[in-house]
Amino acid sequence: MFRLDDKAVLVIGGGIAGIQSSIDLANMGKKVYLVEKKPSIGGRMAQLDKTFPTNDCAMCILAPKMIECANHENITLLTYSEVLEVQGEKGNFRAKILKKARFVEESKCVGCGECAGKCPTKVIDEFNAGLGQRKAIYKYFPQAVPSTYVIDPENCRLMKGKKCGVCEKTCKAKAINYSQKDSEIVLDVGAVVMATGFDLYDVAPLKEYGWGTIKNVLTAMQFERMICASGPTGGHLKRPSDGKEPVSLAFIQCVGSRDVRHKRYCSAVCCMHATKEAILAHEHCRGLSSTIFYMDMRAVGKGFQDYVRRARAEYSVDYVRARPGRITENEENQNPVIHYEDTVTRELKAREFDMVVLSQALTPSASNLSVADKLGVELDEFGFVSMTRDVLDPFTTNRDGIFACGFCQSPMDVPDSVIRASAAASKVAETLARCQ
Repeated sequence: MFRLDDKAVLVIGGGIAGIQSSIDLANMGKKVYLVEKKPSIGGRMAQLDKTFPTNDCAMCILAPKMIECANHENITLLTYSEVLEVQGEKGNFRAKILKKARFVEESKCVGCGECAGKCPTKVIDEFNAGLGQRKAIYKYFPQAVPSTYVIDPENCRLMKGKKCGVCEKTCKAKAINYSQKDSEIVLDVGAVVMATGFDLYDVAPLKEYGWGTIKNVLTAMQFERMICASGPTGGHLKRPSDGKEPVSLAFIQCVGSRDVRHKRYCSAVCCMHATKEAILAHEHCRGLSSTIFYMDMRAVGKGFQDYVRRARAEYSVDYVRARPGRITENEENQNPVIHYEDTVTRELKAREFDMVVLSQALTPSASNLSVADKLGVELDEFGFVSMTRDVLDPFTTNRDGIFACGFCQSPMDVPDSVIRASAAASKVAETLARCQ
């Protein structure tokens, strides 16, 4: 007989689910290693402006948890890192982690940003969904944890064999280290938690919606970053074609989801996300008219239906039951034109808007497949983690000692992700404390 409650826990994924699970485990006295592939923890929630149905500031909720996670004595953050392999069994796993070189010393960087200010190279900013630009040396987002800059070796002039070195000359803290190498870390842990999150479905192949060719057609994440005060436009809604404030706005739901050609499942959060974005758009732009084209309104959470009623009553958001077939462009004013059949009246219609937002499908993270393969965890037909059939234990995977929580299990919103993360942490603690 032996006890496993002194064993550490490896949490994979630094989004809200991974953060919450790590904090709960750490507060129970467990040593936690939190591995995140991006330069900062925070995940997708860090990209959001507000959360539904309360319209609370997303970063105001997330940032304190990020800071708590970083400062907790029982949590070790391994950002800009990836899991290479995990071997062993419940209570005795050995994980090998690749910690990629930042080329900036975390212990020295003070996050002043002078290096980025002097850097001559500009590239597309993936955090802002391609709407803005960042430098070759950059902080992932303003509230990043750790608040350390990182050099992108694929775009750094010096690392491409060209003359530069401006950031090293600028850095008064002497934090720049071009010779820094990737390193491998071996961890002995008793359990593993998968919290690998989600990605956004690529809408480019859906040519009928014109994304990438019609300038005033955006994805929901692009719109989210635009409406956020820390985004590329400072929170001002602007048409990409001419920079003007839109007067009419449309949202198209289920772009790539509930579609036998693409993803057959419902992404669960898109109806409420579009409702939130419509409300926020009205608060930013007085006199705006907005329309949401939907298949079925899935307002299943607490307060969600009231949120939809509020959108209709207070902001006159027009909900049209239709799945648009295509979007064309009015070449005179570059307005998108939505062609659709109103499924209530059975009429074929075409309506012109200043801007159109596509609510694209949400998919398991691209790393889900590779992480699951390394862990020996089974996935379902859609790429989500396949859980046990025990309804009283929705966190245990097919491999004993490895658990999952958050969006990697199935589409879910922030509150559900947090609840499941805490429940998974409890299950891990119970498992490690049980006598074998």
